[in-house]
Amino acid sequence: MEQHPDTLPFEVRVVEHVTVPLGDGGHLSARIWLPVTDGPVPAILEHLPYRKDDATLFRDQSQLAWFAGQGYACVRTDLRGTGDSSGVIRGEYLAEELSDGAEAIAWIADQPWCDGNVGMWGISWGGFNCLQVAALRPPALRSIISVASTTDRYGADVHYDGGCVLASQMLPWATDMLCRNALAPTPRIVGDDWKSRWMERLEATPPFIDDWLGHQTRDGFWRHGSVGDDFDAIAVPSLVVAGFADGYSNAPFAAVEGMGDRAWGLVGPWAHQYPEMGVPGPAIGFLQHALAWWDRWLKGIDNGVDRQPRLRLWMQEWTDPSDRTGDRPGRWVAEPSWPPPEGHLAESVWFPADGRLGWGPATGAERVATSQLHGLLAGHWWGSGEPATLPADQRTEDERATTFTTDPAERSEELCGVPVVELRVAVDRPDALLAVRLCDVAPDGSSLLVSRGQLNLTHRHGHDRPEPLVPGEEVDVAIRMDAAAHVLPAGNRWRLSVATTNWPLAWPSPHPVVAEVRLGDATRLRLPLRPPRSDDADLDGFGPPVWTPSNRVTLVEPTSDRTIETTSGTTVLRTTASSGRHVIDSHGTVIGSGEEDEYTMDGDDPLSARVRCVRGSEVSWPGDRTRVRAEATMRADETTWFVESRLQAWHDDELVFDRRWPIAVPRHHV
Repeated sequence: MEQHPDTLPFEVRVVEHVTVPLGDGGHLSARIWLPVTDGPVPAILEHLPYRKDDATLFRDQSQLAWFAGQGYACVRTDLRGTGDSSGVIRGEYLAEELSDGAEAIAWIADQPWCDGNVGMWGISWGGFNCLQVAALRPPALRSIISVASTTDRYGADVHYDGGCVLASQMLPWATDMLCRNALAPTPRIVGDDWKSRWMERLEATPPFIDDWLGHQTRDGFWRHGSVGDDFDAIAVPSLVVAGFADGYSNAPFAAVEGMGDRAWGLVGPWAHQYPEMGVPGPAIGFLQHALAWWDRWLKGIDNGVDRQPRLRLWMQEWTDPSDRTGDRPGRWVAEPSWPPPEGHLAESVWFPADGRLGWGPATGAERVATSQLHGLLAGHWWGSGEPATLPADQRTEDERATTFTTDPAERSEELCGVPVVELRVAVDRPDALLAVRLCDVAPDGSSLLVSRGQLNLTHRHGHDRPEPLVPGEEVDVAIRMDAAAHVLPAGNRWRLSVATTNWPLAWPSPHPVVAEVRLGDATRLRLPLRPPRSDDADLDGFGPPVWTPSNRVTLVEPTSDRTIETTSGTTVLRTTASSGRHVIDSHGTVIGSGEEDEYTMDGDDPLSARVRCVRGSEVSWPGDRTRVRAEATMRADETTWFVESRLQAWHDDELVFDRRWPIAVPRHHV
């Protein structure tokens, strides 16, 4: 629900553009929301590459103006090389970006409107870098709120998952950033030389995927910025937030476990969204919760936030499987620590055999040889909850995999934590992967995805040291699935599926793989179960969502779609989305963007896998219209990755830039 500015405690003054100087001569462009007060106040920083003057202005206004109306100075900076800041952005979370963030905090703390206490928050990229900047320990930084982020850049981000190339994310995200980074600076901010600055940025902007494919194992490139390698570096109180429908759902569990009494975690049913606008719902009054957090750590108000449970989770209940969004049934539960105290969880161990999950180990082996099309109904690894992006009914996926199912549960069971699949397996190829899913199966056969995981088997000894498999030789592996909180109702069944493919969540192995899963003590499913506790009913609520209204006029509504078509043996998964077209009524800026991704597989040939991505964005001002289009393709043979990216830009109807980047990168056991 919108909260009008005149109902907030403080009047808000907006400074559209301020230059934040950097020590090397560069600068950051900032927008500032200031409460009208008699003295200095604490400040909140959000540090992003997504253009404060147009692309995120609607969201920034809804959140940061609200915090300003509660008595906080709010600063939104564009990263170096984006928006109206100086320079060129050459990658994610580089040392320069984090140093700039620390400099921005020092600059904010030194302003006359700031009392010297600074917090930092953000979602996704901004959630990542507030953790990473906190690890630098800027003296004025008192606390952070990180939403939809990761503590491990290799193991839990959009590039690799379980040591597998995330085909559904790596090239799409690289293409998305190539398009975003090439957008023109704002003429009314930059001045008459805006076009020359735009051309300089176009000439210097690189496709990020070149670096990502150049580092196929967890080396120093990925360890940089992976705060989970040294949680002790983060000294300030940290609230880490995620949604179970998002690929970043594991971060709060990892942060609370790794940081102990310096971290609190919150995981709801949402996709990649701030929780006050979260879908699947229910959305919560997250801004009020964040305000209480800032009041405690930036103003020193003893409001009890620090005495709340370390981890709060939305215990999800059964719902009919659908790729569309809605409210997810469930209730809030909490744990005082993670891992929780002894007795809070009990492990249930299941052994697979003959299509069933039973209580005791079996003998023999199960053959797993999966269609290359397994995984098409997995939904987006991450998304904002748009229609057609959530996992659909998994029955078709179950038919493509090798599955094992329990008998109907006699009473409800509540999963809480990380399911683990341990397997003794032998494969017939030196390169192979295994993908596992845990589903809740209703009496009518509908199959609801609860959790999933995958592992590049050449990474079985670690993501930093791949080792080819010896065909026919047994190996023991453990696949950690995504953390989950889910109630299996009485009468429903747990189902474990095992597959040798997972397209497009995993780029396929070079050749079709046959795996023999050897049954016995070494092959089992371990489920952490949480008995319901009476103190769950005593948890404080979050209240209804609130925010301030933003200046937006919609010309075209957003859309999204997802289709799967097979023609002459070729199967194409196609996703399309448009942000719509919007005008910022205060100065007439028009913005809009669209995207299309295609994932193609010919028959059952893994070397036919290919991805094509297109991104287009428009930013127009009175008298000037600019457009950018990025397109990229990716494929692989047995030994090499082949990627070609193209970037085009138009001023009005004139093509002013057109460049291609073809690359070939050796394939290193992925």
